[in-house]
Amino acid sequence: MSTTMAKKETLERSWYIIDAAGKTVGKTAVLAATILNGKHKADYTPHVDCGDHVIIINAAQAVFTGNKLTEKKYYRHSGYIGGLKMVTAGALMKSKPEAVLENAVKGMLPKNSIGAASFNRLKVYAGSAHKHQAQKPVPYEA
Repeated sequence: MSTTMAKKETLERSWYIIDAAGKTVGKTAVLAATILNGKHKADYTPHVDCGDHVIIINAAQAVFTGNKLTEKKYYRHSGYIGGLKMVTAGALMKSKPEAVLENAVKGMLPKNSIGAASFNRLKVYAGSAHKHQAQKPVPYEA
């Protein structure tokens, strides 16, 4: 019996849609990262980018458990001295709910060129409307 390995030329990428309404941010991000990596497929190959496209809708209705809305902090740095910026998860959910899920999924992807290419296939929308109806996305439930 021989092991089959996926090849970039023979891959067929599907489109999946995940509804984040009422689900926790982390569990939604795990589903998205698994699909983006291609680990849900039987012919997953670690050194080949064999993941699919993911659309996350209703990101504004995703929830945090516990006190994460007030205690979880997101940091970024401008590059200048004293340029550390900090925002809480609750404030970021009000201003840019897409950024919360993008940040969670990006942290779960590999830190290499395959992870960067996978992240480009992620589309996150705050509401239920998206512009990818032509791709005929299939709802994904785990």
